[in-house]
Amino acid sequence: MTGMQLGLVHVNIGPMSRPQVLADAARAAEAAGFDSVWAGEHIVLPDPQVPPSPMAPQDPVLDSLLALTWAAAHTSTIRLATGILIVPQRNPVVLAKQVATLDVLSGGRVMLGIGAGYLEPEFRAIGANFAERGAVTDEYLDAMRALWQDEHPQYHGRFADFAGIDAQPRPVQQPVPVIAGGHSPPAYRRAVARAHGWYGYWLTPQQAAASLAGLAAAADTVGRPAGLGELEISVTPRGRLTPELAAEFAEAGVHRLVALAPGTPDGPARAIETAAAAVSAL
Repeated sequence: MTGMQLGLVHVNIGPMSRPQVLADAARAAEAAGFDSVWAGEHIVLPDPQVPPSPMAPQDPVLDSLLALTWAAAHTSTIRLATGILIVPQRNPVVLAKQVATLDVLSGGRVMLGIGAGYLEPEFRAIGANFAERGAVTDEYLDAMRALWQDEHPQYHGRFADFAGIDAQPRPVQQPVPVIAGGHSPPAYRRAVARAHGWYGYWLTPQQAAASLAGLAAAADTVGRPAGLGELEISVTPRGRLTPELAAEFAEAGVHRLVALAPGTPDGPARAIETAAAAVSAL
């Protein structure tokens, strides 16, 4: 395998939402040298479908963390990424417990991809705060880190408030790698200031380069803690991944290509084979 890392996305959606297909896809990706499998998230979908919803309401979507737990049970080394989990739709204390549990059960393989979300009907159905979702996301992330890392966890904010509690076991990984998704200035600032990586979905190399420019601009306005290290860039390419396209993404500064499988029974195998071949010449 080359320096370009490879992932497989949507292992919990469509055909890969079936238990055996998901397990087979995760094992095949691991055997092919992929470093990660990724699960997307929509807890509910608008019915009837309305923009900007990307999916029909009848499309099957497994819970991302439960799907990754199933993948963990059928693999041994591949990393388990949410791509992405909609943080303001979750309770941060419960979510911190779920993520820590998966990290413990998998032997420290979680990569927590996060985002603020964008489907108002989904937020409304859950009873989540759509208007302030960006601020909620940032607060919840800080609150979860307190639960994962602090000897005596406490957090006092506008949207989360707790003290005098503890939550064991802690995650195996200290810290849990966080990957911020999104293509807006606030999302770029979140990635720079709070995350180990950034994830862009369904992008051309030119769009990836534009997002990298946005991240660079964000770095001029917000500080990046030294402990976060270099910002790792992951992208799901738009269209069929060819060697030429992989080379363009590498030139743009992308570290990981997260392949999207076609929605057919042989989709995962085809995506794995195509992606591995595309990066083999890099």
